[in-house]
Amino acid sequence: MHRFFGLGFKGLAAGSLTAALVFGFSARSKAADGAAGATGGGQQYVLHLHHLHTGENLDVVYRIGNHYVPDALDKLNHFLRDHRTNDVSHYDPKEFDVLHSVLAKLGKPNATIDVVCGYRTPWSNNYLRTRGAVTGVAQHSQHMLAKAIDIRISGVSTSTLRDAALSLKAGGVGFYPVSQFVHVDVGPVRHWTFAGAGD
Repeated sequence: MHRFFGLGFKGLAAGSLTAALVFGFSARSKAADGAAGATGGGQQYVLHLHHLHTGENLDVVYRIGNHYVPDALDKLNHFLRDHRTNDVSHYDPKEFDVLHSVLAKLGKPNATIDVVCGYRTPWSNNYLRTRGAVTGVAQHSQHMLAKAIDIRISGVSTSTLRDAALSLKAGGVGFYPVSQFVHVDVGPVRHWTFAGAGD
């Protein structure tokens, strides 16, 4: 009887262990599914960036499905900091969607975007405005609101880049043919051309 009870106890213990393992894996699987659900479990939005002033590079998945990735946004905010003062702001994530959409329009989803200018503090903005008689820097620039980025894309003409940005009708587009960059922002829809040197 004692021997039978022992076998029964061992069998019961083994069964409990199996159940615990199965339940554990199941719970972990559900947790993983929940995490995927929290980020939408959809398309990954990737940006490849190179900063022309700091020399830094950033490859980042900033959005999954309809959800922005907080850690990725932090990295982007730091990357796009005012390179003169090192001040960091909080970018409107829609600005990153504009960059992503521009690349899609160009048929170059994996191209690296060269960043000429990201966030600017009021001090930095004023410094650029007073550097010469005409610099093309707006007094109330969207750069100060962390809603604008000046960009180039290797192998793409500035005019082609401008046209792709204009077609989105997602905000402001500035064309700087002399300095060879395009300003894209998520402020009011408008466009302009500046024939002098700008930053």
